Amino acid sequence: MTKSEYQSDVLIVGGGLAGMPLALALAQGGLSVTLVDALDPATATGAGFDGRVSAVAFSSCRMLGQLGVLKHLKGQMQPINDIIVSDGRVRGPSSSLFLHFDHTEIGDEPLGHLIENRHLRIALQAAVADEAGVTMVAPNAVTRVEYGAGVVATLKDGSTVKARLCFAADGRNSPTRVAAGLKTIGWDYGQTGIVTTVEHARPHDGVAQEYFLPGGPFAILPMVGNRASLVWTEKHEAAKTILAMDDADFANEMRARFGDYLGDCAPVGPRWSYPLSLQLARDYVRPRLALVGDAAHAIHPIAGQGLNLGWRDVAAAAEVVIEAARLGQDIGALDVLERYQQWRRFDNVALSLLMDAMNRLFSNDIGPLRLVRDIGLGLVNLTGPARRLFMRHAGGSVGDLPRLLRGEAI
Repeated sequence: MTKSEYQSDVLIVGGGLAGMPLALALAQGGLSVTLVDALDPATATGAGFDGRVSAVAFSSCRMLGQLGVLKHLKGQMQPINDIIVSDGRVRGPSSSLFLHFDHTEIGDEPLGHLIENRHLRIALQAAVADEAGVTMVAPNAVTRVEYGAGVVATLKDGSTVKARLCFAADGRNSPTRVAAGLKTIGWDYGQTGIVTTVEHARPHDGVAQEYFLPGGPFAILPMVGNRASLVWTEKHEAAKTILAMDDADFANEMRARFGDYLGDCAPVGPRWSYPLSLQLARDYVRPRLALVGDAAHAIHPIAGQGLNLGWRDVAAAAEVVIEAARLGQDIGALDVLERYQQWRRFDNVALSLLMDAMNRLFSNDIGPLRLVRDIGLGLVNLTGPARRLFMRHAGGSVGDLPRLLRGEAI
């Protein structure tokens, strides 16, 4: 077994959808980065690895453009022009008790783009390969990290990485976070997210639909072509039954909820399932270590904001660390990393708890609550300023935005 010694300014543990853009941002800001991931890159981009799609907000798209990723996504981005949200009993504009977001109300940009996660990984890998400041080490796993005057990480094959700062971008179960003793709080939702792709006869026109059903949200997300990603949330026991169905029964259950507004439709390809839970790290930083993305927070996917929340971490963390380096400061010092934590904590906690409250409000069939939520949807829909504010929040253009999310270089 060949051992190597890597030395860089920053070590990033986790080469996924948070780790790769962070590596690009730091390298383009003048820092050297070693990016370690336990997965083989070819596995992470395979069609059978992850069936999910991500709703990439327009501010996140600006960051991807600045980082040189969008050029690798040509033909893989479906604009989201409209979003229609309704109670499952009310199917959209046939009633006044629904919420319609139209992108033309707030500008020329779409509300975001739907991109398959595997295509995001392919594009990010291509951009990382083009970036001289990033050394990708994969497949290999970090087995131990020692923190002191610097960071020394030992890898599974015996190689070592020396750096001044370590970022944990290794997911909600982050071994790096656990080993460092950073605690989390959270709870299980008792729900499973079922994901599959649906082909349909009529064009979707870039319209995303979300129905709130007693078991959880049922989202129909437009993909490139006459396809949609179905994100179907059910209680665990019901989800087990649905996942065990044969293809014909599964298709019939799906059509009963999907409706016929897109004509004949049928699920195609595999089904994936993911248990849903809330998890928030109590602290994001300690000397020489910072958490980003799902390692810091994992939220309910009810509004599709999890990835965008993680990318806001990426943009803020990169800006803080690059500016500290330019000022000659120790980029791994606690006072530097606390600037990042202060910038991101409130937004992450607030959005996490909002998604939690929305899921609790809508994932039930209680009559009085159903009436309150339907009236609330209708009132927001009839109130232009409130509706436009929700759209700007969904697009990630509200608050103290890092430069990358404004489409600017750091």
